[in-house]
This record gives sequence, structure tokens and C-alpha cells, in this order.
Amino acid sequence: MRVTVTLACTETGDRNYTTSKNKRTTPERLEMRKYSPRLKRVTVHRETR
Repeated sequence: MRVTVTLACTETGDRNYTTSKNKRTTPERLEMRKYSPRLKRVTVHRETR
């Protein structure tokens, strides 16, 4: 049930991170605050399809 997902920055669109999630416990898209190297600050990153 665990799948690998890619996280993209909501401000630049860069795909900076990959992580895994359990589809059964979190069916919605992940949203995390991560560091964006291009902006040199922490921004919201969302799961891409």
C-alpha cells in the first residue's frame, strides 16, 4: 500500500523532494513545508500526480 510520491514547490513548481506515503491512511494529497533551494527559504510543497 506504500507508494513513492514527488513533492513540488507551490511557488516555483520545482520538484525538489520525494517521499513515501500509505494510500490507505492518507488518501488525500500530502502538503508539507520544506526548504526550496531556488528561493532559499521554506515554502509549501504539495504532492504531484
